[in-house]
Amino acid sequence: MSRTTAAMEAPLPDGWEELVTTALLGTDRRTPAGVVPGPGAPSALLDAAAAATVRRRAGLLPARAAERPPPAPADPRPPLPSAAARRLTMLLADRPGSSGGGRRGTAPDLMELLPQWLAAANAHGFAPPPEVLPALLDAARGRTDLRPAALRFAGPRALWLARLNPDWRFALRSTPGGGRSVPRLHDTDGIWDLWEEGLFAERVALLAALRSREPDAARGLLESTWATERAEDRLMFLDSLRTGLGPDDEPFLEQALGDRSRNVRATAAELLSALPGSALAHRMAVRAGAFVAVDHTRDVPTIAVEAPHECDASMECDGVVAKAPAGRGERSWWLGQLVEAAPLGTWSRRLGGRTPQEIVALPVADDWQGELHAAWCRAAVRQRDVAWSRALLGDPSAPEAGGPGAVSLAERAKLLGTLNAGERAEWVAGFIETHGLSEAFQLLGVCAVPWAAPVGRAVVDALNIARDAGSYPWSFSGVMGLAERCLDPSEAGRLDALLAVPDEPENASPGAGGYWSEAFQRLVTTLRLRAAMLAELTPPGP
Repeated sequence: MSRTTAAMEAPLPDGWEELVTTALLGTDRRTPAGVVPGPGAPSALLDAAAAATVRRRAGLLPARAAERPPPAPADPRPPLPSAAARRLTMLLADRPGSSGGGRRGTAPDLMELLPQWLAAANAHGFAPPPEVLPALLDAARGRTDLRPAALRFAGPRALWLARLNPDWRFALRSTPGGGRSVPRLHDTDGIWDLWEEGLFAERVALLAALRSREPDAARGLLESTWATERAEDRLMFLDSLRTGLGPDDEPFLEQALGDRSRNVRATAAELLSALPGSALAHRMAVRAGAFVAVDHTRDVPTIAVEAPHECDASMECDGVVAKAPAGRGERSWWLGQLVEAAPLGTWSRRLGGRTPQEIVALPVADDWQGELHAAWCRAAVRQRDVAWSRALLGDPSAPEAGGPGAVSLAERAKLLGTLNAGERAEWVAGFIETHGLSEAFQLLGVCAVPWAAPVGRAVVDALNIARDAGSYPWSFSGVMGLAERCLDPSEAGRLDALLAVPDEPENASPGAGGYWSEAFQRLVTTLRLRAAMLAELTPPGP
C-alpha cells in the first residue's frame, strides 16, 4: 500500500474547525491527526475536508418549515410600457466606475440618466415590472439621492421585499408607512397610539404627513409631549413645522425659545424670523435698526453701521448665538444675526423710504458692506422676498456680478432660488453671456431642468467659444456633465456642427480639439437618448 493510500485511509478528525485551522497553518507546520507527515499530507487533508463536508450535509436535520410570507401586495398603477421597461433594465445594469477612469469616450453615463427616468416614470404614474425591483433597490441602496424617486416608483412591493432582505431595510426607514402605516386623518386613536408608541422614524413620518394635511393638529400633537422629548428629537420634530409655517405657530415657537437646547432655540428663532409679523421679528427689527442708519452728513448719503458691543441676555433668549465661529469678529457676528432676523420690510421705513434697489445701491461706510449685504441675502432667502432678491442680485451683466462684489456667487445662487423659473433662467443666461462659464457652475445648478431656452443657448454658445479658443478642455468637464443631464433634448440638432475635430490654435492645449469633439459627441448622444427615454414613457394618444 502506498503512503498516499495509507494516509487517505487513516482516521481523520471530523471537527470542521480543526480542518480549517490545519489548512490555514499548512501541513508542513501542523500535520492532521492520524496522518503520516510527508508529501501525502495535503491530499489527505483535502480528502478529509471533502468527507467532512458530505457528512455535515447528509447529517443535517431538517428544520421546521418557516411560516410562508404573505403574498406581495397588488400595485394598481398601469404597467410600464415594454420599451420603457427594457430601457430601465439597461439603466440599472450600468455601474459607476466601469470605464476605469480617464477619458469617458462618447458613451452616455447611463446611471446619471436614471434620476430623470424615474422622475418621468413617476410623473406618468407607471408601476415597475416586478423582476426589476431587486436591481432598483440595490441601486437605491448605493445612492441615497435616488431613494425618494426610486421608492416612489417601486411602490408597495418595495416594502414587502425590504421586510425579507436586510440589505433593503433602508426602504422601511425612508418610506412613510415602512413601519406602521400612518393612520387616516380622522383616526384620532390611531394617531395618538402611533405618536406615543411608535419608533422615532415612524413618529417623524406621522408628524410630516399630518403637518402637510392639518398643520394645527400636527402642532398640537407635538405640544402634547414636547416637555418629555429628547433634545435631538425635539430638534427634528421642530424642523417639521417649516411645512405650512404660519402665524398660528408663533405661540409654540415663542415657548421653544426658552428651550434648554441651544440648537432648538436657534431653530425656533429662525422659524419665527421667517414670520415677518411675529413678535420676535419685531424685536429683531428694533435691535437691528439701532445699529444701521443713513448718514446724511457726507457728500453722498451713506449707510453707517455701529455693530453691537455686547450680546445681552435678551438677545440670547431670542436665539442670537453669543460665541462667534473661529475667524469671525464677535461684533460682526452679532450684527449679522440681528439683520438677517429682522423683517426686510422695516428697512424702507428705517432708511428714508427707499426701495430695496435704492438701499442696496447706497455706499456703506467702514467696510461693513460685505457683512450687511450678506445678512440681507440670508434674510431674503429665509423670508422668500422676491423684491429684495432682485435688488441684491443686481444686473447679471454688471462687472461686480462676476465677483468679488459684495454678494458672493454662493449667495446669488440662493437668491435665485426665490425667483420663478423663467426669471431665474434669464438672469443666469445674462450672467453666462457676460462672464462666461468658469464662474457659472453653481448658478446653473439652481435652474429648472430641462434648462429653459435662454440658458441652453448661453451654455452652448459659451462652450463653442471655449472650443474655438482652444481653451483647456478639462476645466469645462463639470459644465459638460450638467449639460448632458439638464440641456433640453431638442437642442441636439444645434450641436451637430460642433462634432468635428476643430483646428487647434497655436496656444491650444495639446489634444484639446479631440477632447472637444469627443465631449460634444457624447453630449449629442446623451440628448438623443434622453429624448428616446421620454418618448418611451409617453402614453400613446387616443
